[in-house]
Amino acid sequence: MEAVWDCNEDFVAKAAQEAHYESSYLQYNNENALSYTISLVFYVARNYYTVIREMPAGKGRAGMIYLPRKQFSDKSALLIELKWNKTAESAIAQIKERCYPKALKDYSGDLLLVGISYDKKTKEHGCRIAPYTI
Repeated sequence: MEAVWDCNEDFVAKAAQEAHYESSYLQYNNENALSYTISLVFYVARNYYTVIREMPAGKGRAGMIYLPRKQFSDKSALLIELKWNKTAESAIAQIKERCYPKALKDYSGDLLLVGISYDKKTKEHGCRIAPYTI
């Protein structure tokens, strides 16, 4: 979690790669399989956050939203979008283009947009983390 809060994209991408090894029995053929791996990466986040998957937001559904629990209100909320065979940058672009942060209109703290991708050819994960003002 420290890596996410510090916007350490390389570390988060490597953590996704490690989680992929633990879930290697999965066929990485869609975003659902990728979301399982990401759930492993962010497993400890449940200590700090309430997790909402596929929340209706803006012009679509936000992949995963992590809202800080009351005792951790100093932590940024996380809006995570997953991309299979696309870039992490495209995940961040989709969050913005489809106005996913509007789902958090009643939230008043900091927000981090997190795009995580998996490339089928290179077998690499990518990550982009961008602070966002609601």
